[in-house]
Amino acid sequence: MSITYYGQSCVEFNFNGTKVLLDPFITYNTLAKNIDVSSIHPEYIFLSHGHQDHVADMELIQKNSNATVVAIVETAEWVRKQGVAPEKVVEFNFGGTLTLPFGKVKMVYALHTNSTPDGNYGGFPCGYVFFIGDRRIYFAGDTALTLEMKLLSDLHLDWAFLPIGGHYTMDMIDAVKAAEFVNCKNIVGIHYDTFPPIAINKKEATTLFQKSGLRLELPPIGGKLIL
Repeated sequence: MSITYYGQSCVEFNFNGTKVLLDPFITYNTLAKNIDVSSIHPEYIFLSHGHQDHVADMELIQKNSNATVVAIVETAEWVRKQGVAPEKVVEFNFGGTLTLPFGKVKMVYALHTNSTPDGNYGGFPCGYVFFIGDRRIYFAGDTALTLEMKLLSDLHLDWAFLPIGGHYTMDMIDAVKAAEFVNCKNIVGIHYDTFPPIAINKKEATTLFQKSGLRLELPPIGGKLIL
């Protein structure tokens, strides 16, 4: 398995040949100006919530790829309003687990807010746990530190994708605590550097995680990482 990082919280997983894209925000990210959005063709697009910096390229990428879009119920309704065919939209909710060709996906809690780009209620924000064979990967989405994360501690997570930029989500200090809560040593940082309020010192972040016995990966935009 591998990932390609496209900036902000946009990550494309390659689950043994199936491409799964999370939170597509590329076109309007000045840090991702060298990424050709038209070249991205996932089989699935997962949305953690409806804020613009997580869904801006959903419609374009879905049309180019005919991907199935997965989201919480109210955000999924917004997806359908963008012209995505109903049969290409999968809605579910907290406690739900999808069984898909590449594995299973469980929706989990995230502490944040949620509205869609048109200003309507988007349901709750969420995260996902992907069960791929014997591997388990947690994508936290936009979230503050929350005790709900401790419910994941017995899943034996292989990797956790955690926001580290602060201001709108938890910062690097809280992310270290989150790694402890979910009992995962391998972390990929997301939701940082895109805007001035969430700019970080990467060296400081790496050192902080190392001192806590954690591995922090900060792949460059367009960079790949083997999981």
